[in-house]
Amino acid sequence: MKWNLSKNFHYIWGEIINYPINMERINRIKVMLAEKQKTNKWLAEQLGRNVTTVSKWCTNSSQPDIQTFAKIAELLEVKIEDLLVDDKLRKI
Repeated sequence: MKWNLSKNFHYIWGEIINYPINMERINRIKVMLAEKQKTNKWLAEQLGRNVTTVSKWCTNSSQPDIQTFAKIAELLEVKIEDLLVDDKLRKI
């Protein structure tokens, strides 16, 4: 049996916190960029990454590694949790 670890992890995480997780909203990078009035292009330049890569992160079609999340948080002057967790989950 072949396991999809990402899918299984989010299913389990959703069950643990008893909150349905939308697989398409893993990060809030796009939201935080908008709040800080920054663009994908700006973030790509700051990180030395391709704009297409950053765009994929903003649409949640792919995810940066944890070190990159930390760097993004630093650049945007926010906590890493602000990039990862939806406000609705914080109330649980």
